[in-house]
Amino acid sequence: MTTMTQTSARFREFKMPDVGEGLTEAEILKWFVQPGDTVTDGQVVCEVETAKAAVELPIPFDGVVHELRFSEGTTVDVGQVIITVDVAPGSEDEAPAPAPAQEPVEAAAPAPAAAAEEPKGRTPVLVGYGVAESSTKRRPRKGGTAPEAAAVAAAVQAELNGHAAPAVPEAPVDAPPAGRPLAKPPVRKLAKDLGIDLATVVPTGKDGIITREDVHAAAAPASSAAVAEAPEVAEPVAVTVPETPATVGSARETRIPVKGVRKAIAQAMVGSAFTAPHVTEFVTVDVTRTMKLVAELKEDKEMAGVRVNPLLIIAKALLVAIKRNPEVNAAWDEANQEIVQKHYVNLGIAAATPRGLIVPNIKDAHDKTLPQLAAALGELVTTARDGKTSPAAMAGGTVTITNVGVFGVDTGTPILNPGESAILAVGAIKLQPWVHKGKVKPRQVTTLALSFDHRLVDGELGSKMLADVAAILEQPKRLITWA
Repeated sequence: MTTMTQTSARFREFKMPDVGEGLTEAEILKWFVQPGDTVTDGQVVCEVETAKAAVELPIPFDGVVHELRFSEGTTVDVGQVIITVDVAPGSEDEAPAPAPAQEPVEAAAPAPAAAAEEPKGRTPVLVGYGVAESSTKRRPRKGGTAPEAAAVAAAVQAELNGHAAPAVPEAPVDAPPAGRPLAKPPVRKLAKDLGIDLATVVPTGKDGIITREDVHAAAAPASSAAVAEAPEVAEPVAVTVPETPATVGSARETRIPVKGVRKAIAQAMVGSAFTAPHVTEFVTVDVTRTMKLVAELKEDKEMAGVRVNPLLIIAKALLVAIKRNPEVNAAWDEANQEIVQKHYVNLGIAAATPRGLIVPNIKDAHDKTLPQLAAALGELVTTARDGKTSPAAMAGGTVTITNVGVFGVDTGTPILNPGESAILAVGAIKLQPWVHKGKVKPRQVTTLALSFDHRLVDGELGSKMLADVAAILEQPKRLITWA
């Protein structure tokens, strides 16, 4: 989705688009251009990180970069202008104001009164409020009391933030609205998650809009700022905190903002763990023959150019087991109270990346030959490690494999990927004493763990599927006889 606004014949604005699946915000990771740089239609100007992936954004027109509205590391709501471009450099059209009224920048300083005036015929839109004049109207400015109210609000908010109270602004500022507090949906969700009543938050955004910083300030514990002198604060400070923060060398704790992929992982895992009743079963299996097959396939000309490893055979074994037990490949539709049987397998592969855990999937894996599956696995892993996995590549999975054995771990109890019915954990393959043909011999052994949604999969069905996977890995020729 491409979002742009034309402010004049000369300057055009490019807004943060929804890069997929209704995401409401994204963090600007890196700018590839600076003011004064020439850009062309389709040129990538920045990289942003959503809750699911890092995505490069191309500009949809030619021109010269006039202004970058946000710095790297800033989280921006979908629909906010992130860059303005001069599409007719050298013309006499007047340049737009650095911070237009219709696109408030929450972290920026207040603009002068003249720049705050809105152009006629254009109403600034706050997501969730619409543009109909009859539904939501701005409170008119009052020249007499606004400066005094703004000064009080600014003083309280500054002390909540742990700073000295600012001077009274010269330009009139709107007092907070008396009705329903104004805040964007992501800010409202943040307040709800933190247990903050928006009616008690002092807004510092333009037109009385509550910003993320306001919510975080309201949620900060009383001991984090010296506010004993502020009569408006409900709870007095009981502990004195040093004015200067601890240095890196002496810090005993580090607080990391929860956002992007980590935030998505947390929400998905909590949602899955407390929605789907998990059952996990285990089996230890002799995979010596599978390891011999892997060694042979590496020398096979048909497999030249693709990576052959145990995960490839395990993935194929899982696909054959699903074919023998198709009821496992399903999803629970809570809204319609239906079980959705999937007649295709989008095989997810859990991948640890510098950005966190992601689960891209191989579309229609059940239809792929062994060389095709090997190529798809290699491409999936490479793309994930490069941080280029798209949201579409992580959508629509049906069953997942997580290979914890690469870390030397024997097994685990994996949590289902939301919307999926089963996940197979593969442990480390180790040389162990094993009874083979009546004698104790050193054999290559691993432990498999299968977690499944007990609403969809009964114990008997889950056990049969896990037993089938183990049987194939013990006797790989079953890939032929059972397929």
